[in-house]
Amino acid sequence: MLQLTIKNINKTYNNNIHALKNISLDITTGILGLLGPNGAGKSTLLKIISTIMKPDSGELYLNGVNIVKKPNKMREILGYLPQDFGVYRNLNAVEFLNYIASLKGIDTARSKNRILKLLEYVNLYEYRNRPLSSYSGGMLQRIGIAQAFLNDPKVLIFDEPTVGLDPEERVNFRNMLANISTERIIILSTHIVSDIEAVANKIAIMNNGLLIRYSTPEELLSEISGKVCEINISSEEFFRNKNDLIVSNSIQRTDGILARVVGNNTTRYKGRPVSPKLEDAYLYLIKSNFGD
Repeated sequence: MLQLTIKNINKTYNNNIHALKNISLDITTGILGLLGPNGAGKSTLLKIISTIMKPDSGELYLNGVNIVKKPNKMREILGYLPQDFGVYRNLNAVEFLNYIASLKGIDTARSKNRILKLLEYVNLYEYRNRPLSSYSGGMLQRIGIAQAFLNDPKVLIFDEPTVGLDPEERVNFRNMLANISTERIIILSTHIVSDIEAVANKIAIMNNGLLIRYSTPEELLSEISGKVCEINISSEEFFRNKNDLIVSNSIQRTDGILARVVGNNTTRYKGRPVSPKLEDAYLYLIKSNFGD
């Protein structure tokens, strides 16, 4: 079994922004969902785990090996899709993936069949000979997903991988992860909570460089049991009281607003209790710990 241990990681950028503050995590095989608003420190943490960036202090161990001092131990088994993934647009899909395979030291004979199979997995096989300059944003994102799988990695890290994907492709991607997660560490960072809710067996929530919760989805949902309801409220009352409400969803109707709200003070609105969702728990924790 793989074990990734993160101990007291800190990172401060030159503009004096403290991006990570004493982050500690123990990650084993399965899918870890990483949630947090923009600026929470998620991408910085992923870059450090991927050995692209070094922490200012702290330690990272992969099966007991310090990967800050020996980064190749991670790189040999890593598949990584960064948020700002770029391509050579004059190449077609096969040429580009061949190029990435060569950078990863994958044998040409071995990579040929794997590239074609991966293009089938991401539904790009029929477009394999078209230049990447003709691809849509969603198609380019799928090329990024394919390259992360090239070396059959044991650790997979994805930073906002489903941006630009249509709902069907998002489901296909989640199914890919679920099918291979029993023997790998997969870290999935996204702002689309439903993607994590569908596949993650552990969830880490970050904000302002801090880890504010690390637990299972079931534990998070249990934490807000009885604190979620739907209320019918006039538009005037909704906007007058919106700073006192944690709203996970709202729908404008002819008679006002149907709002899904989370918190300890929802009973005064005489709402209808509903079963909690992960997005409710996420918003509750973010707002409870840091407010607006």
